[in-house]
Amino acid sequence: MTTQHKRKVDDHENAQIWHARIGHISKDRIRRLVDTKSLEIDNLDHLPTCESCLKGKMTKKPFVGQSAIAKGLLDLVHTDVLWTLKYSSQRRILLLHNLTDDHSRYGYVYLMSPRSDRGGEYLSGEFIDYVKENGILSQWTPPGRPQLNGVAERRNRTLLDMVRSMMSFTELPPSFWVMHLRRQFKLLNISPSKSIPKTLYEIWHGKPASYKYLRVWGSPAYVKG
Repeated sequence: MTTQHKRKVDDHENAQIWHARIGHISKDRIRRLVDTKSLEIDNLDHLPTCESCLKGKMTKKPFVGQSAIAKGLLDLVHTDVLWTLKYSSQRRILLLHNLTDDHSRYGYVYLMSPRSDRGGEYLSGEFIDYVKENGILSQWTPPGRPQLNGVAERRNRTLLDMVRSMMSFTELPPSFWVMHLRRQFKLLNISPSKSIPKTLYEIWHGKPASYKYLRVWGSPAYVKG
């Protein structure tokens, strides 16, 4: 093996490993992390087509159109509940409740057991009272018009795409689904957004994220005695 050929193999593996560590985000997003010196990848151009990403991607058309981004943190928060979850550790349906800050796109995700009809979780007396007491203005979207809540809908779709890609890559059983979901949401928060110049984490916390602790999900680990 020549030195030049060996270099290409090393570059290929380096790019592929970081692609897996960072949650199978796109090459463009990884390149932005490299450009800002957040990641050090020798040659991103050697990143091959990822079969796990192809398996995990959904075929639905993306939501188009975007209103002006809020000027400050928590000026506008998008929220949505997703019911169509088929995997869980207990083999039961769970609600995925995500909240996404419009300015930073930083978000949180919660898993809940269903206790009400679709959309009813936002109409409970407890929720309405909390909104009023804290001076929060609620903006509702009509049923069947997900494009009107595009930020939250895109977050759900991107998150589930990442989860499916990671599950395909690791081949872990469905019982790890919840762990996949929580990890991928954290990775999404430290990844660049198409509409935001910095990572979501940096805008929300005011400092760059650290990537030194990241390892490929599903890698063997050993505990020292």
